[in-house]
Parts: sequence; C-alpha cells; structure tokens
Amino acid sequence: MALKITQTRGLVGTTPNQKANMEALGLKRIRHSVVQKDTPAIRGIIQKVRHLVTVEEVAGE
Repeated sequence: MALKITQTRGLVGTTPNQKANMEALGLKRIRHSVVQKDTPAIRGIIQKVRHLVTVEEVAGE
C-alpha cells in the first residue's frame, strides 16, 4: 500500500521541525504531491504535519 500526500497549506509561520518534516516527505510547494510507502515512520511524520497536508491511500508497491 502507498500513500499520496499533497501539501495543502503554506509553511509560513510553521516551526523548523514542521518544515523539516515537510522536506523529509519530499513536499516543496502548495498542491505538490508525492507518493510514499505506507510505513510507521511516514505515518508519524504525517501526524506531525497533518494540518498542512491531505493523505490518500493508493494501490501500489
């Protein structure tokens, strides 16, 4: 299973840790999407920035 993660909000006013988590996910700008494997580590990062992204489950890998 894989997750499609889309950045929905900007990073102005976020903490350095949140910016680092967005970079770790591979997100660069609003409406940018990436597909990541569904692992506990990725789920943890998403949990920290859940107010900045939307997540969809997609078939694959």
